[in-house]
Amino acid sequence: MATSSIKEVARRAGVSIGTVSNVLNRPDLVAPATRQRVLDAITTLGYVRNDSARQLRAGQSRTVAVVVLDVANPFFTDVVRGAEAALDNSGAMVIVCNSDENPVRERRHLDQLEEQRVRGILITPVDNGSNERLEQLIRNGIPVVLVDRGSRTRNRCSVAVDDVLGGRLAVTHLIETGHRLIAFVGGPTSIAQVADRHAGAAAVAAERRDVKLSVLEMPALTTAFGRMAGEKIADLPAGRRPTAVFCANDLLALGVLQEMTRRGLAVPGDVAIVGYDDIEYAAAAAVPLSSVAQPRELLGRTAAELLYGEINDGENHRHRQVVFEPELVVRDSSAR
Repeated sequence: MATSSIKEVARRAGVSIGTVSNVLNRPDLVAPATRQRVLDAITTLGYVRNDSARQLRAGQSRTVAVVVLDVANPFFTDVVRGAEAALDNSGAMVIVCNSDENPVRERRHLDQLEEQRVRGILITPVDNGSNERLEQLIRNGIPVVLVDRGSRTRNRCSVAVDDVLGGRLAVTHLIETGHRLIAFVGGPTSIAQVADRHAGAAAVAAERRDVKLSVLEMPALTTAFGRMAGEKIADLPAGRRPTAVFCANDLLALGVLQEMTRRGLAVPGDVAIVGYDDIEYAAAAAVPLSSVAQPRELLGRTAAELLYGEINDGENHRHRQVVFEPELVVRDSSAR
């Protein structure tokens, strides 16, 4: 069924197209009786305004984009929820794009978002956040805020967690509970969070001569690759097998936990496990998972507030790099 046009609304209400436009955009300029006549015509005809076309003609959109590494990861679901909560009263519409940890796909999303003239972009970039495409967006007038990633330059805002500290917390806990053979299961080191979490873990291990930290780098931060890492660990002879595993995120940790259970290895008796992010599923696992907690919704909410502040303040905006501290949540998977 075809949508009625603004011309048809004007004809039915007996007014000009300009009057209909005023009712839609500046109703205070229209006399109450005329305004009501136009609204009645809109209701009768089922007219729906083409807001996107109007915004594009004005060179400005109300859309804010959130580009995440993995839309299947509940961590990013919570980040987006926080961003939406912050933008709820601003009239902005939030859309989510999934880069799937793929820089080519990320670039394609950014190109399309610029074509749509989005109001601003919240992004967890695949690389370290210093890529030229993001710089180009900023030069072209599209504000960019990094989420879960610190900015290495001062010309943009960022909201992050001290992931080096998070890695230190996890491995310190495992050492304090008696473990000396520890494995770090991560994803591509091109992902800054993975590199930082490993750096923190390695720094603590290096402080102890009796502690050995081995590394398993997986292609992606998913449960499936966690199971694959679990296979590699379980296949090692008992004397060489790590007695503890620190994973770069909870999805990897849950995969390792599944494989340990399938192989009949007790958690934490044979292998202790610590994850990262503290997603909802961590506490609900068959063996409740210890995890380094991040303030997920707070990350999204703070990033959105910084973005909207930049949109409103323009050249007067002062860029901020906000860093939160993580917290270790100890559960059964690594208990003494």
